Amino acid sequence: MSTGTASIISHAFGALEPQTLEALRDVAMRRTYPPQTTLCHQGEIEHTFYVVVSGNVVVTQTLEDGQERILNVIGTRGYFGEMGLIDDAPRMANCITLTHTAVLEVTEENFDNFMQQSPALAYAVLRNILATTRNIDQQAIAELKIKTEALQKAYADLQRAQVRLVEKERLVRELELAADVQRSLLPDELPQFPDYAFAAYLQPARQVGGDFYDVVALDAEHVGILIADVADKGFHAALFMAVTRTLFLQEGKHSLSPAVVATAVHHGMMETSSHDTFLTAFYGVLHRPTGRLTYVRAAQERPLWVRSGQEIVELPGNGRFLGMLDGLQLDEYEMQLQPGDRLVLFSDGVPDAVNPAEEQFGGARLTAVVAAAAHLPATALAAHIAQELACWMQDAPPFDDLTLLVVERSSTSARS
Repeated sequence: MSTGTASIISHAFGALEPQTLEALRDVAMRRTYPPQTTLCHQGEIEHTFYVVVSGNVVVTQTLEDGQERILNVIGTRGYFGEMGLIDDAPRMANCITLTHTAVLEVTEENFDNFMQQSPALAYAVLRNILATTRNIDQQAIAELKIKTEALQKAYADLQRAQVRLVEKERLVRELELAADVQRSLLPDELPQFPDYAFAAYLQPARQVGGDFYDVVALDAEHVGILIADVADKGFHAALFMAVTRTLFLQEGKHSLSPAVVATAVHHGMMETSSHDTFLTAFYGVLHRPTGRLTYVRAAQERPLWVRSGQEIVELPGNGRFLGMLDGLQLDEYEMQLQPGDRLVLFSDGVPDAVNPAEEQFGGARLTAVVAAAAHLPATALAAHIAQELACWMQDAPPFDDLTLLVVERSSTSARS
């Protein structure tokens, strides 16, 4: 039942004078009804006029939305049902007894005769009709005001939602553009040589990410190998990734020393960033004729070294991340790639990948996956690892960017 009308409920504002009530007794039939008896039915055409002798009757109206509102409560000497006799129209409301109630019931014919003979009753009925109409109008105005305020609020909410939708669409479009830019920065194809092959895989955790890789021919004999991870995700990481990749490309042209290049990148980051984002990286320079790989490890995951017939090992080396703290010192390390050897470089998103049970893929499982497919060429090995990751994760969203870079020295390479 509607509660918005409770403040305008009144009791018997159309009560009959005692002498009029006594006169009606001669032409009316007295009846007594228990509580919750409906005497007038909304929407029905009925032909009885009621006067309350004792008890109370509530007048309610069912709205289009199914809610019920109270129009009036009628007590002793109050009356109802006159509208249906005057205009012969369907009842506008329900009249329901609240307590044991005694009423006088007057037929339409007796009502018409009595109205002609009793100016007092005619006046009282007219006054009651006006009061009822006024009451209904007041309630309608109050409800209309509430609905108008609700509509205004809904319209304001809709406008705000529209603004948010436009902003979201703009952000999505910007992320799509950023993803396009990021994809354009990563190499479409990695350089391939008769004696070496390279393969990569990258799946951002979001539309754009902070992982990146590169393989660059530095001169006729040397190749720069890079995998790095910006310590962030999303649009900011993508922007920082673009800056640092450019720094590696530029500095790699000036020196074949990985430590010199990485240190110069570190200084460039310190000059261009706010020092709240850092970079982990593995950067190496491969001398193709000899298979010698000189590298630095700036807090990046240790690559896996695969050699036929031997246990897979992690490349040694320590070093601090780039781009945040002064006083960086990086040590260079060397290893020798023999024909048939492979290196598997990866970001921390690979061992940290989780399945729906929130179990991590882990370094041991990654090593086992690589060992089972160690005979595969670089492209097939990268695809195999990516497939095993996808099977492990199932429908769990990636926690971090997933990046792989496989380096293979051909088994037909001439030994140095």
